[in-house]
Amino acid sequence: MTEGKPLRWGLLGTGGIAAAFAGDLGRTTSGVPFAVGSRSQGTADAFADRFDIPHRHSSYEALVSDPDVDVVYVATPHPFHYENTLQALHAGKPVLVEKAFTMNATEARELIAAARAARLFLMEAMWTRFLPHIAEVRRLIGDGVLGEIVMVMADNGKVFDRDATSRIFAPELGGGALLDMGVYNVAFASMVLGTPTRVAAMISPAFTGVDGVTSTVLGYPSGAQAVLTCTTSASTPTAAVIAGTDARIEIDPVYFTPTSFTLVKRNREETRYQPEAQGRLRYEADEVARCLEVGLLESPYMPLDETVAIMETMDEILSHNAKN
Repeated sequence: MTEGKPLRWGLLGTGGIAAAFAGDLGRTTSGVPFAVGSRSQGTADAFADRFDIPHRHSSYEALVSDPDVDVVYVATPHPFHYENTLQALHAGKPVLVEKAFTMNATEARELIAAARAARLFLMEAMWTRFLPHIAEVRRLIGDGVLGEIVMVMADNGKVFDRDATSRIFAPELGGGALLDMGVYNVAFASMVLGTPTRVAAMISPAFTGVDGVTSTVLGYPSGAQAVLTCTTSASTPTAAVIAGTDARIEIDPVYFTPTSFTLVKRNREETRYQPEAQGRLRYEADEVARCLEVGLLESPYMPLDETVAIMETMDEILSHNAKN
């Protein structure tokens, strides 16, 4: 990393989320899409031409070995995050890893141990955590405006075509509602309430056996609860609520993207918050740049131990699918 200059990002993968990330880097001065790696030269070239990326690599190994790449963004499907992130860490690169971070908590712990042993930055790309409206929500919670938090509710549901080869439904590609969609809910509850001590879940499998409709209740030592739902077979409001003894926050759909929210006090007085946002993914890129500039090995807003705790919670939820 050259001090005072934008981070030179290496994008590992060329799918939709990689395209969104490359596009959003154009909205910030903290970094630029500098290199891309794919499993074929043709795909790498096509992606690079689309975003004016100068370095194009026909393998992931070549991307992480590029000496001019400052930081790697792992944008492959989550079954491949473990292998791809290890490649980047072994090449001495800081890494931002798409969510879900890994397939399970064991993989997450191993990646974090490798990063800490090499003293390299590592962060889960939970981009919702860095959005302007979520920053304002965190501020209100920190200021005690809600009082004691009693309940968190969040949902994420969308209708997907029944295609057994789709990443959403294919078991070998880490399919299922929870790892792809419910991870937002679990991470949101974690941000507000921390790590649960009780996990109850009910899962209805999709036609391929992966979780298709998943409802979860998380319990916490304070007595607070989080009620989380996700599905791949119905369109749900995709809203979220944080309810406390003094007030509640109602986050508009889609709660995990740039949006607005309402603070409703116990006397029914309402205050609208509409923070301005430019893009979705540029804020996590800005956080990586900030951390690297000051020498942090992880973000205080998305710490690695919390990423493990989130994966442990999702492991426990998914264990209920095996019991059905």
